[in-house]
Amino acid sequence: MPILGLAAVFAYGLADKLRAFVVRIFIPQYHYPYVVSLCFGEVLVSVSFFNVLHILGVAPLRRYNRPLGERLLVPSICSSVHAVLAMWAEASGAYGGLFPLAMGLLPLTTVGLSYALKVTAAPSGHASVLVSILTGSSLVFTAWHGPSPVEPLEYTYAPLAVILLSLSLTWLSKVSECEHQATALDIYYTRLVNQCWLLGLLWTLHPDGPLLVLSRASWHSLLFHGYLLAILLLGMLLNLAVAMTALCKSPLAAGLLHTAGQLMQPFVLLLRL
Repeated sequence: MPILGLAAVFAYGLADKLRAFVVRIFIPQYHYPYVVSLCFGEVLVSVSFFNVLHILGVAPLRRYNRPLGERLLVPSICSSVHAVLAMWAEASGAYGGLFPLAMGLLPLTTVGLSYALKVTAAPSGHASVLVSILTGSSLVFTAWHGPSPVEPLEYTYAPLAVILLSLSLTWLSKVSECEHQATALDIYYTRLVNQCWLLGLLWTLHPDGPLLVLSRASWHSLLFHGYLLAILLLGMLLNLAVAMTALCKSPLAAGLLHTAGQLMQPFVLLLRL
């Protein structure tokens, strides 16, 4: 099991780095900084993918359940806003500043919220202490390595993104414990449908609405389609991995998976000195 866990963390880290690399090429090259449309497209692709699997009989899903959808409204809103904030950081080049530093607090934040929401899968005292030491050491080494330029909006967006993601993961785990008739995949799919409606509405009301975004896209370029598809598919897989870890394991495990690369990077740099 530890070997499988390390393999999963390694695979997640590679996929995350690949997605970040594609985003850094795609947005400047095609002048496509429309973060809400990208987040909506990611969720829409995910919903379509699971519906296709359901039709093929590969992944049986329950029909959208309104009471369950209402219980998942909080994590749906939190996940949607976090996705927009994280995509904004990548699109504006701010992901090298305060965002990774703040995101290193995600495991520790999930620990606090797990106790606050009385999640059954809350970590033990020893695990909480180890996470605190790891997080603190990582933050100290990151700060010692030297801060990157920080945009003013990052001081608000970065802490908010951490709180929203940790609340989403913890709330998902809490709903999974209380909902005995729905599988983890049903819960995740229901949250996706909620996000689809929320992000679709936000995209419609946003100044960079559908008409502007679609008219400025380079639909004639095959490379544009390739980059866009890579971003959407990789984002779908990464979000699925984190959410299912929270549902099947614990919010802390999901937080560690999401931030493993950032938490370990300072120690890797220290070993190279």
